[in-house]
This record gives sequence, structure tokens and C-alpha cells, in this order.
Amino acid sequence: MGDPDVEQAVRRRGRPPQTSARELEVVALRLFTERGFDETTVDDIAAAAGVSRRTFFRYFDSKVAVLWHDFDREVDAIRDALAGAAPDAPVMEAVRRAVVGVNRYRVEDIPELRRRMQLVASVPAIHASSAVHYDAWERTITEFVARRLGHPADSLYPLAVGMATLAACRAAYDVWLRQDDEDLTVFLERALVALAAGFDLQEISSPTPHAATAEP
Repeated sequence: MGDPDVEQAVRRRGRPPQTSARELEVVALRLFTERGFDETTVDDIAAAAGVSRRTFFRYFDSKVAVLWHDFDREVDAIRDALAGAAPDAPVMEAVRRAVVGVNRYRVEDIPELRRRMQLVASVPAIHASSAVHYDAWERTITEFVARRLGHPADSLYPLAVGMATLAACRAAYDVWLRQDDEDLTVFLERALVALAAGFDLQEISSPTPHAATAEP
């Protein structure tokens, strides 16, 4: 069965007034999956969505930017969650809650997330564009830690926490992509609890870290 959102977008022709970045994202992801990223052009995406090339560029600078649209929204959501963290919450607990909370996806959205992340991981042209987006994600953590510590954002500890958190989360994503029946948040929880524990083997092996997965 096809994705109903995609099918609805594909059926539209002309220049529908309700065309959105989301519609283009859904159509592009389907074409990338069916035809391959390199084989799909901006014109292909625009035609399938029933819009002009000019309309496409009103939303995105390039076809690769389509795949980072949801990721960039995640960065904004993490920033907002950290801004609302309790002042007395431990730094790494606040970071873990924000990251895991933003990555709670509905069951019906998981296949799309997997397709997007698999494309990012497997297509060189997409992977090559990742640095600026990962830097923004990392900077969100770094700036939060800097505020909490009262340190400059480019000083050692905020940078170390930001870089380490990004690395732990990327490891969680990589493992999750190989597991068809697991919840992404399970791996994010484990990775970030382990990071907060300094990857102490005794702490990681005990039942305590995994209790975090039961949080609402």
C-alpha cells in the first residue's frame, strides 16, 4: 500500500494554494526511495507534487535540503525544550529529557523516519551535507550547557558535552536503524544515561540506568 499523504500530494496538479514544505517533503522522500536520490531531480519532485520549479525553491534551496527539513525542526524543538527545563534539573538529565522527548514518534511515522535516516546514512551527496545540520544540533546542547555553567559557549566543558551528546545520539540512531522492532527512544535513553554515567561499566550494567526508559 502506498503512503496516503504521498498519494494525495501526487494527485494534485497545477499550483494548489495549500502546497507546503511538508507536501514537498513527502513527495520527495517517496521519489528518492523509488528512483534513488541521484536519479531524482528538482523538476521531478515539483511535477509529482503538482507545483512549479519556482514554488519548490520557495521552500527549499536544493533537493538535499528536503531531507534535512524534519531534522532542523527537531533542533528547534530541542532548543525550546531545554529553554523550559527546570532550573534545578541536572544538566545531563535536562539534555536527556529534551532529546528523548523530541524523538518520540508516532508508530505510523516510523517508516518515514527510517527511510529518511537510511538515505542520509547511505547516499554520499546527502551525507556530505550533514555537517552544518549536525553542528546546529550540537550547538543547541552546547549553548544550554554554557548557560547553566556560566561559561562561554566556545569553552571546553560546553563544547565537550555538546560533541559527546551528539556522538552518543548518532550511535543510538545507527543501532536503531538495524533494529526493526525497537523504539528509537530506548537507544537514546541508554546512550545518554551511559554518557551521564561516564560510561562506567558497573553503572551501565546495573538495572538503574534502564529505569529511565519507563519515564512518561
